[in-house]
Amino acid sequence: MAIRINDIVPNFTAETDQGTITFHDWIGDQWAILFSHPKDFTPVCTTEFGAVAQLSAEWEARNTKVIGLSVDGVDEHKDWKKDIESFGGSPAGFPIIADADLTVSKLFDMLPADAYLPDGRTAADSASVRSVFIISPDKKLQLAMTYPMSVGRNFAEVLRALGVIDAMAPYLEPLSRVWASHCLPPLGASA
Repeated sequence: MAIRINDIVPNFTAETDQGTITFHDWIGDQWAILFSHPKDFTPVCTTEFGAVAQLSAEWEARNTKVIGLSVDGVDEHKDWKKDIESFGGSPAGFPIIADADLTVSKLFDMLPADAYLPDGRTAADSASVRSVFIISPDKKLQLAMTYPMSVGRNFAEVLRALGVIDAMAPYLEPLSRVWASHCLPPLGASA
């Protein structure tokens, strides 16, 4: 089932390198960014996680929590964080979800329901798990982006999008009422 903008995102319980979380409880009353990767220790994933760590003050200034996801386990995540912090030069204080069974990847429609990870897998086996989701404090999806493996993500752009979405949030409901009453023909009328 596809998740669309303004849908309430799935709630789930998962293990992270920082302990067990229940997603909606973890979000609380803040903005959240869920960003995912197909495998720990890959060069592009490490640089992107490092960029997220470098932006920690920006996320905090915007009342935003960030959480990573990778299809490896908690122990791998803990080891990988050392590489992320070394490369990024900043502490990676955000949790990373261990999604070895692909539950969260499937809930967020990053992989088909029948997807599985073969023995000896590579990042190519879960390549579509390269997504970013911006979630508002009311747990609704505000933005979703999925990237091919050949395109690195620019988290400054994610930060820019978050700022625009946050700034526009108070105006969207009133604007939709104005558009509906002034720009659309009445129901049943021919256009």
